[in-house]
Amino acid sequence: MMKLTAIALSLMSSVAFAGADFADTIYSGGDIVTVNELQAYAEAVAVKDGKIVAVGSRDAVMKYQGKKTKLVDLQGKTLIPGFMDAHGHVFNAGIQALSANLLAAPDGQVTDIASLQQTLRDWAAKPENKKLGVIMGFGYDDSQLSEGRHPTRQDLDAVSKDLPILIIHQSGHLGVMNSKAFELLGINSQTKDPAGGKFRREEGSQQPNGVMEETALFGLLFPMFAKLNPKDNEIIFNAGIDMYARFGYTTAQEGRASSESVKTMYGLAQKKKLKLDVVAYPDIQTAVDVIKAPYWSKAYRNGFRVGGAKLSLDGSPQGKTAWLTQPYLVPPDGQQQGYAGYPSMSNAEAQRYIDMAFKHNWQLLTHVNGDAAADQLIASIQNAEKKYGKADRRMVAIHAQTARLDQVESFKELGIMPSFFPMHTFYWGDWHKNSVLGAERAANISPTGWALARDMIFTSHHDAPVAFPDSMRVYAATVNRVTRSGEVLGPEHRVSPLVGLKTQTLWAAYQYFEEKSKGSIEVGKNADLVILSANPLKVDPLTIADIKVEQTIKDGQAVYTRATTKQSSASCLESERCFKLAAHTLAVGGVFPHVHN
Repeated sequence: MMKLTAIALSLMSSVAFAGADFADTIYSGGDIVTVNELQAYAEAVAVKDGKIVAVGSRDAVMKYQGKKTKLVDLQGKTLIPGFMDAHGHVFNAGIQALSANLLAAPDGQVTDIASLQQTLRDWAAKPENKKLGVIMGFGYDDSQLSEGRHPTRQDLDAVSKDLPILIIHQSGHLGVMNSKAFELLGINSQTKDPAGGKFRREEGSQQPNGVMEETALFGLLFPMFAKLNPKDNEIIFNAGIDMYARFGYTTAQEGRASSESVKTMYGLAQKKKLKLDVVAYPDIQTAVDVIKAPYWSKAYRNGFRVGGAKLSLDGSPQGKTAWLTQPYLVPPDGQQQGYAGYPSMSNAEAQRYIDMAFKHNWQLLTHVNGDAAADQLIASIQNAEKKYGKADRRMVAIHAQTARLDQVESFKELGIMPSFFPMHTFYWGDWHKNSVLGAERAANISPTGWALARDMIFTSHHDAPVAFPDSMRVYAATVNRVTRSGEVLGPEHRVSPLVGLKTQTLWAAYQYFEEKSKGSIEVGKNADLVILSANPLKVDPLTIADIKVEQTIKDGQAVYTRATTKQSSASCLESERCFKLAAHTLAVGGVFPHVHN
């Protein structure tokens, strides 16, 4: 009875809010999943001026129909709140979209070194890429290559000895260059490993074999990308936005922004409202100059704002650079038994950056894949709280993939919100079990069940371009935890489809301090909506990944429609001009400045 009364009051409030105004659009004719516990389902939703003005029965909502109101028949499809990117890199996803696709199935076709080489050759042979003077690829995964190893510079030399080649591992934490690229950059046997990174060496030699880990890669990439001109930054950013919209995201994140990318995104937003809302978290080590006004703001400026800062304390578990307290099951090439990864920085350095965030009241997103890194984060936050006191900072532990039970309990005590990465259970679940962590630790990767049992809210993410920003695959992995081989990895950490939906909508909105304006279909909230081909709460959970995003709606306006195939032909992802402009500066003028056409 109380529940029915609450629903009735909610419907009445919808009427009172809208007044005499007619709606711009009314949606009905399918399931409407509101993610609002007081009104879980509705028959219709009315939108005006980018806001939701009525939610309820069709008869009640149709009272807002005017002569100019657009009536949208869902035709049996399902309307849900827009997806919110709890952690990803929308700018870097644009770079992925412009590079050769080296991903394994289901997102690509690379299965071994030979198919990787051929993919690079095919990309280089395209008319728009022939004269670039460089070959670039993204997304190779040694765990999915039949050889079970990283490509070497010699493998890339077989593609070209004359052009520099750069390929980036799917984790984003490792990369490989060919001999020509190393020659142009001055990398040789005399080059020392940087702190927090490694140049892998050829056996019995100090000659780099082409593979770069962590800061060895970042130390080369970041200065390269800093040379991009504003026009090419714009093209890369728009490519990322297009990709996100295609998967139903209405709020995107750039989760480790440079000063240059922040200025680009902010500048574009000032010229024209962005297609999606974008929240950037600049690297606290290198980009504090943009964690201030006018960039840093709680309010969007034409769809953009800086929401806080990003700190990275370790690397990648699938790349075997994450910092663990117990050794890797099988150490990577060049390492001995007992190897457990390594930190990105000392305890003192980590404390300094976390103190900085506390002092300035910045929300801090901290990358902690390994449990040793999580220990470092927890200790540093405990120390910072003693200095600066408790507050609603909503600090986020990004990934927290190998978090132990005691660490999850510490997260709750300290108000640290975990943003888990359950997609790993599909992409690398078998690899974690058989090579990275072993069966017991692998079963508890991204331990959502422990958090849920302690009444914690958490989010789930894709970390694009580590994977495509595929909202439904994120959703499916969070609910099912099924590996590539079909095993359920850690069944106690599976969640219900409703919880899985919340991790990318209402709970993600809370992570952003935006729960009052986003994350559910409620009167007064932004009309950020997605139309799906089926209702994820009603289908077999094992088929959630097959559900299609039919339309993405931001502030009441469609920004992506699956059925309209012609619209994508003009987008950055499909544009020959986009490839020519972006790749030319990225590859020739920026990355390898000594290469000339």
